[in-house]
Amino acid sequence: MSINCDIAFTLNGVKREITVPAAMTALEMLRERLGLTGTKYGCGEGECGACTILVDGATVNSCLMFAVDCDGRDLVTVEGVVTRPAGERLRDAFVAHGAVQCGFCTPGLVVQASHLIVRDHAGNEAAIRRGIEGNLCRCTGYRKIIEAIAAAADAATQGAEHGSR
Repeated sequence: MSINCDIAFTLNGVKREITVPAAMTALEMLRERLGLTGTKYGCGEGECGACTILVDGATVNSCLMFAVDCDGRDLVTVEGVVTRPAGERLRDAFVAHGAVQCGFCTPGLVVQASHLIVRDHAGNEAAIRRGIEGNLCRCTGYRKIIEAIAAAADAATQGAEHGSR
């Protein structure tokens, strides 16, 4: 017997209400119930970062979070991140630097990298490497990904110097 719970939260800036099974993960809710398929199912164990989202401003592996724990929270998926200035810069930098290969890890990396940039934790290569170490990519050696994040961070810094972050 499945127990259902009514929850309310903000998703990418929009108030949402939904009924979910108590055992459903946030990842399943986002993909299956809300149709936001940018967040990917990778390992299901919180090891790969493909399902990274922002919850109340912190990065979270959505495969490890129950949907009911989203109640009253502010969630941002990759779909929401790319509408923000840091996300737009990252999208453009990932394309310009060839940081997208198969693309499976890209949404989680973009969410994590946007968090690093917004928090000013992408100041150098070592900080970027440390910041994305929970996001696995099977296609690259990370060089192009790190270069893209650094370029987006530089663009954010230049934008802040000119009054827009």
